[in-house]
Amino acid sequence: MEVDLGQDVTSVLMIIDGDSVQVGNPTVKGAVVKTKVLGESKGDKIRIATFKAKTRHRRVMGFRAKYTKLSIEDIKFSHKS
Repeated sequence: MEVDLGQDVTSVLMIIDGDSVQVGNPTVKGAVVKTKVLGESKGDKIRIATFKAKTRHRRVMGFRAKYTKLSIEDIKFSHKS
């Protein structure tokens, strides 16, 4: 994701407001979470080594996961049941 002003997430799975809990089936209808992308970062490098016996076959691969840092700006929910 690029750093921008905000996006709306409509696939909300659960909303907890005090003592009331709304669980979606599969998502909560009418729920919108407004987010702001703060930036991206990379995780630690993971090294994967493969080896086949008796054939001198060795291979080392690497992987770094990319993470997106989000800030929750607002949660809107219309109480329609």
